[in-house]
Amino acid sequence: MKLYDFGGAPNPKKLRVYLAEKGIKVPTESVDIISGQNRTPDFLKKNPLGGLPVLELDDGTVLTESLALIEYFEDLNPDPPMVGKTALERAQVRALERICELGVMNTVATIFQNTHPFMAARVKQSAEAAENARARLATNLKVIDDKIGSNPFVGGKRPTIADCTLFAALEFAAFCGVEIDPAHANVRRWHESFKQRPSAGA
Repeated sequence: MKLYDFGGAPNPKKLRVYLAEKGIKVPTESVDIISGQNRTPDFLKKNPLGGLPVLELDDGTVLTESLALIEYFEDLNPDPPMVGKTALERAQVRALERICELGVMNTVATIFQNTHPFMAARVKQSAEAAENARARLATNLKVIDDKIGSNPFVGGKRPTIADCTLFAALEFAAFCGVEIDPAHANVRRWHESFKQRPSAGA
């Protein structure tokens, strides 16, 4: 088993935090997306979309998409549960994780793509798209802020996959220079607290 990874990307970060929380160790190989290693013919045979992370099993089977990899490892290693113990808990955690990814991580990526000089030569940037994304980000962070409330974790009293995704998303936002509104006090408190967990350094 081998995990193809890149240290600066948010989706691999989400998976690494999850694996660290679970205490799962997987051999890794770095694929430098800055220099385009993920666009080489050999890598595109593993993932035609060129995305990371990618998990290659011992029999040569290749699995892609960070959430699918998390679910795969969760099925193999159900304790401690990070999706939930009951059908209701699993539905609630998965809903929160989707908000954290689609509403925060992907929205930060849209802002980055449309504002950062690094992306100017790669995509047609749009100030309007960035502005719309900032509004979406504020809306989604408000929802997450309310969900966290006074809880130590996004989903309540114990860490879940929603925490892994939100942490990766906020670290990505910091890297991109996307400010998080101080009005989201619960999100900020949660972020500072989660940074102290050993998994944060994964």
